[in-house]
Amino acid sequence: MQSLQEKASEWSGLAASDAFAIDETNIFNSLGGDIKPFVDLSTNFYNRSALHLSYSRLKTIFSFFLSILCSWETWVRVFDDEEEWFRSIFANSRKEDAIRNQYEFFVQRMGGPPVYSQRKGHPALIARHRPFPVTHQAADRWLFHMQQALHSTPTIDPDSKIKMMNFFRHTAFFLVAGNEMTRQGQSIPCKHA
Repeated sequence: MQSLQEKASEWSGLAASDAFAIDETNIFNSLGGDIKPFVDLSTNFYNRSALHLSYSRLKTIFSFFLSILCSWETWVRVFDDEEEWFRSIFANSRKEDAIRNQYEFFVQRMGGPPVYSQRKGHPALIARHRPFPVTHQAADRWLFHMQQALHSTPTIDPDSKIKMMNFFRHTAFFLVAGNEMTRQGQSIPCKHA
C-alpha cells in the first residue's frame, strides 16, 4: 500500500524533495521577514484585479463592467469562480477569514513565526479540509487560482514562486490522498504538510 506522501508525489508529479524545497530556504526571511508578501498572495488568491482579466473575457463583458475596470475595483476570484461546484466549497466561509487563515498558514509553513498555530492550533490540514470535497478536480481548480495569484504577486521573487507552487501542488494532492484514505477508513500517518 502506498503511503500518503507517495500518493501525493505520484498525483502531483513531484518528488518530495521538490515539494519540500521550501524547507531548504527560509522563504519568509528571503521575502524580507515580513507577512506582506503572504497577505498579498492570499488576497490575490481570493481577489483579482480587474486589470488581470484576459482580453477575451474583457471583450465579452466590457460594456457591462466598464465602470469597474476604470475604477480599479477588485473582482472576487475564488468566491465567484465560473464553476458552481468550486464556489460551493467556499459558500460558508467569510472571505476575510479565508484570506487570514491562508496567509497565516503560509507565513508559518514558509519559515515565519507560528501565527496560525497560535490562533487556531495545529494546522492538521487533512482534518481541517475534511468537510470539503477535496478531489482531484478541486485540487486542479485550486492550483489554477493559486498559479494566477502567484503570477499577480510581484512581492514574491521568481525562485520563491517556483518553490511555493511545487509545495502547493504536492500539498493539494496530499489533501486529496488524505481525503480518500479517510473515506476508506484508513489511518493517516504523516510527517509533512
